Amino acid sequence: MPNIVYIATSLDGYIAKVDGGIDWLMEIPNPEQSDYGFADFLSRIDGVLMGRKTYQIVQDFDQWIYTKPVFVLTQTLDVLPGKWAPKAEIVKGEPTEVIAALNNRGINNIYVDGGKTIQSLLSLDLIDEMIITKIPILLGDGIPLFGTGNSELKFEHTETDVYYGGLVKSRYLRKR
Repeated sequence: MPNIVYIATSLDGYIAKVDGGIDWLMEIPNPEQSDYGFADFLSRIDGVLMGRKTYQIVQDFDQWIYTKPVFVLTQTLDVLPGKWAPKAEIVKGEPTEVIAALNNRGINNIYVDGGKTIQSLLSLDLIDEMIITKIPILLGDGIPLFGTGNSELKFEHTETDVYYGGLVKSRYLRKR
């Protein structure tokens, strides 16, 4: 029942600009219209767990990109805003409780997305795999993928793919 991070970062480790903007991800040349393995990744999962801020970014997308159930971890919202609200469900509680509740519903292979959500699951050692794509840009400041104060967690590098434009996607499995 793995919890899996699939995310892109700048070379300096940021997942978004200070204001939450991810426009720099959309500026990457992609003449082959590659999805960089995202569809294959989605075929491995049962559901998506994202934070409120990530949902707020996704709600501005022109297309809903998820083919699996989406759960928005939030302590502040009671109703999801935006045009994609019917496609997602609010979940509340501590991360361990939320993961257990999703597992009880048959959502066992979980795609975890969003800075705070990833950081909180890492701090509880609830991440089993990370797929991180490095984008060749320095943002200088922004929202970091990793927080501070976490315990040391060891991961094993299992593979790396290099894509057009210098994108480097690496996969890491948690060593327990």
